[in-house]
Amino acid sequence: MATSKNKKSKSETPLMVQYNAIKSKHRDTVLFFRMGDFYEMFFEDAKIGSRVLGITLTSRGHGKVGDVPLAGFPHHALDGYLAKMIRAGHRVAICEQTEDPKQAKGIVKRDVIQIVSPGTVLEGNLLDAGCNNYLSGIFIQDGTCGLASIDVSTGEFLVTEFDTEKLAEELQSIGPSEILIAENQTDLINGQISSLKPVITKREPWHFTREYGYEILVKHFRTQSLKGFGCEELDPGLSAAGAIIDYLQETQKTDLSHIRRLNRYSDDDFMILDNATRRNLELIAPMMSGQDLGTLLSVINRTRTPMGGRTLTSWLYRPLKQFKPIKERLNAVETFVADRTLRRTIIDKLKNIQDLERIISKVVMRRANPRDLVALKKSLSIIPEIQKCLKTVQTGRTADIRKRLDPCGDMTGTIEKALVDDPPVSLSEGGIIKEGYHSELDELRGLAFSGKDWIAKLQSKEREKTKIPSLKVAYNKVFGYYIEVTKTHLEKVPDNYIRKQTLVNAERFITPELKEMEEKILNAEEKLAALESELFSALRDQVAGSATPVQENGRLIGELDCYLSLAEIAEDYRYVKPEIHKGDQITIEDGRHPVVERMLPPGDPFIPNSVNLDNKENQILIITGPNMAGKSTYIRQVGLIVLLSQIGSYVPAKSAKVGIVDRIFTRVGARDNVAGGESTFLVEMNETANILNNATPQSLVLLDEIGRGTSTFDGLSIAWAVAEYLHDHPGVEAKTLFATHYHELTELALILERVKNYNVSVKEWGEHIVFLRKIIPGGCDHSYGIQVARLAGLPPEIIARAKEILHNLEANELTPNEIPKLAIGSKAPRVVAEPQMNMFSREETSLTRFDALSV
Repeated sequence: MATSKNKKSKSETPLMVQYNAIKSKHRDTVLFFRMGDFYEMFFEDAKIGSRVLGITLTSRGHGKVGDVPLAGFPHHALDGYLAKMIRAGHRVAICEQTEDPKQAKGIVKRDVIQIVSPGTVLEGNLLDAGCNNYLSGIFIQDGTCGLASIDVSTGEFLVTEFDTEKLAEELQSIGPSEILIAENQTDLINGQISSLKPVITKREPWHFTREYGYEILVKHFRTQSLKGFGCEELDPGLSAAGAIIDYLQETQKTDLSHIRRLNRYSDDDFMILDNATRRNLELIAPMMSGQDLGTLLSVINRTRTPMGGRTLTSWLYRPLKQFKPIKERLNAVETFVADRTLRRTIIDKLKNIQDLERIISKVVMRRANPRDLVALKKSLSIIPEIQKCLKTVQTGRTADIRKRLDPCGDMTGTIEKALVDDPPVSLSEGGIIKEGYHSELDELRGLAFSGKDWIAKLQSKEREKTKIPSLKVAYNKVFGYYIEVTKTHLEKVPDNYIRKQTLVNAERFITPELKEMEEKILNAEEKLAALESELFSALRDQVAGSATPVQENGRLIGELDCYLSLAEIAEDYRYVKPEIHKGDQITIEDGRHPVVERMLPPGDPFIPNSVNLDNKENQILIITGPNMAGKSTYIRQVGLIVLLSQIGSYVPAKSAKVGIVDRIFTRVGARDNVAGGESTFLVEMNETANILNNATPQSLVLLDEIGRGTSTFDGLSIAWAVAEYLHDHPGVEAKTLFATHYHELTELALILERVKNYNVSVKEWGEHIVFLRKIIPGGCDHSYGIQVARLAGLPPEIIARAKEILHNLEANELTPNEIPKLAIGSKAPRVVAEPQMNMFSREETSLTRFDALSV
């Protein structure tokens, strides 16, 4: 890594002195150093760049310091190479030439104009239009954790505080790309979030003091206090929020006024979904990597705008917990379910609205190009049409959206007057300002183009005058305008032609008349480019003044888009409006799994099932049945229907009454964490412990195969104890669906009053079975594992031998009479039937059982 030097070394070239001075201020970044038409990387940065970007590592001599490692790429390819570097987890400092090389005396002045990191990107190719890109800050103080998160690309800024042990869960609900922490809290925080593997940027502790953070925030928002944001009394939360703004001011080096509000939220507002639950329910990402389908989002997302896509994703990550906002969303969806014509009309209009939030952020940060402003104008011009369509809706959230939308007529009118309808992306291409917008610009443009017309006519005139048919008038950046004559016709060249350049087969000339016109044209073009750039910058700054209403429009359009998407899904897939209530009952009639039913082959109907859960009589449902019968699908569909209800969506069922739950927990499937040194069973137990330590009577717990990662008796014992704990432990007592192969657990219903047994019905014909996919009351005392193995194609001799072993094991069944042995204890009846006399000694019995299990 290059090091800074206070004095110029005799062995360094002036360029290296400049480079090292800049690099010393940005040691923790990869420095993209602009040199003419290329960005160069030196020393260790060059090695990193070569490895990450796949470009050649070379070297160049720089004075007595010798050969310096070097790697570079053309400046016009910046976006692509920057994207690769950021995705690899690096921070990049972009160093530009800050003066015209033609005007420079000595080394061209350079400076870092922006530091790009995973949490601060604005470039479209680095951002997922359907997801927020959060930069989070964390600060812990006296057992309380402050968490602030910002999406620089949209201006959304959130803050909250909570008990430190909830940090991992809270971060999982945000999913930040980058996290800022104080150096002296590294060990404390890493221990909490190591499983998330985020990109962490460490800052000096003074950046996280409450006083400094408060001062930074009030200065940024230009307020006297933070009372208006409801954050005045926060301590670690404001420390984290202030550290974020401080970091952005340091790295972005531009206006951040699009960040206009600090929104405080709490656990009372949103359901917390831990990483295991989001993964097991496949909300956003499928469990099988490499697939785009198979997620809840893929089924319900028909949003037409980037804002709508981000909004729906955030709803899935953070379902609501409060009765009123859930009802408001459901009623808004109902509006569009009831009026198909209205829905389709507005959907057609939304298709033409681009990303208002991210465009206006680029405008404020002075990174928007002419096409961005035209896209903003066109998108905002659709808002009056949407408001007109919504006039028929007089009440509810939809009517509120109509009233709060702002077409920003003055701003869009200004853009319309100033910019051509289809401008180039780059200012340097010119031709972005409309004729008639600025008189001086029109004069310069007329001069430049009339001069070019004059030159075009000059070629014809000179050909006629000299009788040289191949004579041509051309231009290049080095020599300017010239007349080119092939050597065949040199004897015809007039005396007033002044030789300028000799080529192999031609000579180039200039005339006093052409030289004079060249100066006029080039001066006009230079002034034209400068004035057009100046006018565009002024226009962009003027548009930035409307950031607040544009951001609000983006948020409202995103919300409206979600309602339309959910309404369309509800009609197409026969979803119903759930009845949300404040009680503890969850009653779903003929519910369906929203994803599985969409993935079935045509003509293969999904078999619906019902559920009735509450905290008084039906708290724990033990669900037994063979593999492939549908137990996992059933318990997941209940969780998804509850979650859909609490984001404000219709649900796949004949009817649904849902008492609001505070959390959904899942423990599903077998998964290890080899890199973290965790076996399959340890991961299973970690997830189970998280449930038991955090569930409440208002929670919904979905358990699939507890204890399968260890021996049969260990696993069964753990599963039994977990069920008892969920039933009996004060403060837990969560509504639970417990799918299991341990049919011995059905005997819990004999001793625990709120446990009920259900099973997946199976039809048997001799040794053949058919899965009916129907959940019916009662327990199942047979796992059908050998039959499933036969269906999978295991050799017949293995199936036959497995039946012999099973018969041998069942001879020592765990429950000799109607009273289960596992139940013996404080909760079980005291009278247990005497077992039959054992003709073998204890040791012989143990050996027999061991031998049977070992076969």
